[in-house]
Amino acid sequence: MLTPAQIFITIFAVALGTMATRFTPFLLFPENKKPPKIIEYLSKVLPASMMGLLVVYCLKGVSLFEGSRGIPEAIAIISIIILHKWKNNVLLSIAGSTIIYMVLVQKVF
Repeated sequence: MLTPAQIFITIFAVALGTMATRFTPFLLFPENKKPPKIIEYLSKVLPASMMGLLVVYCLKGVSLFEGSRGIPEAIAIISIIILHKWKNNVLLSIAGSTIIYMVLVQKVF
């Protein structure tokens, strides 16, 4: 069991770490100064790279020869594409396809 002092120190450390990660880019790259080329390049390629990484990570354990054969995952991927093309809303796409996937896994497969 944590003491009140330990709880306070933990909350303070987490808040300080969060603030540091939020404020550091503004200190390193002020608005009136152009960022280095590498930072501009990374800002363009990292979002798509991270999405690809997350897709690969989520599908790494799917087997086409056992269990549900990847059918719920395929339906969830198709649903996220359809929802995003339809409404162009990232939050709706992620939440909607997550709900569809969870219903499929819990109730259907």
